[in-house]
Amino acid sequence: FRLFPLREHGMNWRARPLTCQEIQAFRKSKEVMDRFVRAYKLMLGFYGINLVNEETGELERAENWRERFDNLNRFSHNNLRITRILKCLGEMGYEDYQVHLVKFFLTETLVEETLPNVKRSALDYFLFTVRSKEKRRELVHYAWQHFKPQSSFVWGPRDKLQKYR
Repeated sequence: FRLFPLREHGMNWRARPLTCQEIQAFRKSKEVMDRFVRAYKLMLGFYGINLVNEETGELERAENWRERFDNLNRFSHNNLRITRILKCLGEMGYEDYQVHLVKFFLTETLVEETLPNVKRSALDYFLFTVRSKEKRRELVHYAWQHFKPQSSFVWGPRDKLQKYR
């Protein structure tokens, strides 16, 4: 059993991928979804992040963020887990949570520059887990606005990014 199951194989090849029927059953169960949010909050805490609002998915740094961010910067295997969590959020219908988590990592990597070793994963993987095309475009634009140097930004067509909105 996986904490954040997906419809694809992960690193554990013995773990069975989820079926669409299982996802629908999970989403219909209040108990399962409450546990899912608890598991999400637990993992966020491990990464030094607090879920401020369960309705919106809004996040903030936890009190112990410096120590936890140091862990995130030193151990890149966390990036695979974060990608998995993001994909699972989408499967479970928490697309707003996806957006907030990706934006949190884009802000910390590109604006605050507190997670330099997470930047590539945030841009290469985290961004593209967001299911909503519109929200994904907004996040790509946000990343482009804060990326230095802007001329080296390769995650979207420059002409469209300049005209965005």
